[in-house]
Amino acid sequence: MTAPNWRKGRLLVASPSLVDPNFHRTVVLLLEHSTEGALGVVLNRPSLLNTRETLPDRFTASIPEDEHIYEGGPVEPESVILLADFTDPDPNLGLAIGSIGIVEPATDFQTLRDRVRAIRAFGGYAGWAAGQLEAEIEEDAWIDAVCLPSDVFTSEPSLLWSEVLDRKGGNFRLVARMPMDPSLN
Repeated sequence: MTAPNWRKGRLLVASPSLVDPNFHRTVVLLLEHSTEGALGVVLNRPSLLNTRETLPDRFTASIPEDEHIYEGGPVEPESVILLADFTDPDPNLGLAIGSIGIVEPATDFQTLRDRVRAIRAFGGYAGWAAGQLEAEIEEDAWIDAVCLPSDVFTSEPSLLWSEVLDRKGGNFRLVARMPMDPSLN
């Protein structure tokens, strides 16, 4: 199956050849992708920051107490993007995948908990200028993959990179089993 030209709602899995430490073994959910560029969040890098201790109270009413902020990417790490799996999604939200989309800043956070199945906070994001992501994909820095809703809210983020590659099958299964440092094998 051929990947679409515009990958909103798809995953970018860092290939082993991607040496940038910001993206080593990351899985990025693309939230936007167009001729103007692309924007996504890294799904598999939880930080040590607890949402209750870090975010303003108005945000945390809808987030589970033990939830951590995820490192969404190197761009604007002090900004926060909230992703939620909405029980009754508004199609005007521009959902990323299925019923999962960005929680708008104007949202009534007191009632949000009743309207979502899951919610996660990401500090920062990954961003690409026009044509930059396409060039990186052409250089095999990223592997395109289908996103499952369970990928966004995985309880095992350290396993996500391998799980997504394994799910793709074929030679990707071999890549999924590569040790962190292949030279030590």
